[in-house]
Amino acid sequence: MLFLKKITLTHFKNYDIKQFDFDKKVVGICGLNGKGKTNLLDAIYYCCFTKSYFSSSDAFNTQFNKEGFRLEAAFENIAAKQHVICIHRNGLKKEFYLNDVMYDKLSEHIGLLPTVIIAPDDIEIITGSSEERRKYLDATICQLDSEYLLNLIKYNKILQHRNSHLKQEAAQGKINESLLEILDQQLVEPANFIYNKRIDFTKKLLPLIDHFYKQIASSNEFIQVSFDSKLNNGKLDTLLIENRQKDRALQRTSCGIHKDDLILQLNNQPFKSIASQGQRKSLLFALKLAEYELIKEGKGFSPLLLLDDVFEKLDDIRMKNLLDWVCNNNDGQVFITDTHKDRLINEFDKLGINGQIIEL
Repeated sequence: MLFLKKITLTHFKNYDIKQFDFDKKVVGICGLNGKGKTNLLDAIYYCCFTKSYFSSSDAFNTQFNKEGFRLEAAFENIAAKQHVICIHRNGLKKEFYLNDVMYDKLSEHIGLLPTVIIAPDDIEIITGSSEERRKYLDATICQLDSEYLLNLIKYNKILQHRNSHLKQEAAQGKINESLLEILDQQLVEPANFIYNKRIDFTKKLLPLIDHFYKQIASSNEFIQVSFDSKLNNGKLDTLLIENRQKDRALQRTSCGIHKDDLILQLNNQPFKSIASQGQRKSLLFALKLAEYELIKEGKGFSPLLLLDDVFEKLDDIRMKNLLDWVCNNNDGQVFITDTHKDRLINEFDKLGINGQIIEL
């Protein structure tokens, strides 16, 4: 399994300089809101993904009135050790090192230290737009397949170029059919690669979601999850031609893998419309634990699991079922944040979990 031994945060968010050492498989991080529980999890995530899970800009990750931040972490995986250093200086290119060798491209690091995080805002995967569910799919597949990440980057760049061209056509009142045809041809190859990978991945994912939902919710409710894509019913090159006039009117590309979605249903109705808060959380955990299992299967070892404030508004049965699986039935290292130290200790005791408690 992947094991984080220690991490040092320097001028990262609310931390000045702080080192944390971890010696247990299960680590509970306790403290009042604002003490830095989530920021510590985010620092761990950052070392694995070269970016924050919660902040879109590194300016938000830098402690107030500081010129940058530094993260350093020591990981162990089977027989190998990985030493990670990230240095961000305002206005300069970010430096990211593995075992003292700096990456030329940050994308090369993705998947080396696989990690799954569950945070309160992740409920948007259930209740939000299709973009949230695509991010969920992409974050998982990218950790398993570096070629997928490269094709995703390529597709998004061409898509951005195509959308800019459509807007430019509208602004100038001139049509450049040949350039649009070239951009369409360039979109097809990465789109087909991504679509086929998503199809293969969701075939494995969907039964696991159903399994974990029933386990966490202690319920036999009929959950349906299906993969929806325009490419299910036609080839992209044909679809782009058919939608060309529509795209010119909208000034954006209306079909493609950037519109793919996971359709979530409960008893044949839209899940987010009828599900209770407990049911929504159960499905979120099921999605994330299914992701975890597929990464474990693909990598041959357990990734890190980061649980941020997941117990709020969760009933006792679901809390017990979730904790029992992630701490007892799972062999990977788990980090859990909670505002209530006593609650976490009590839950650990009830389930016989020999965990490390860190109080901030």
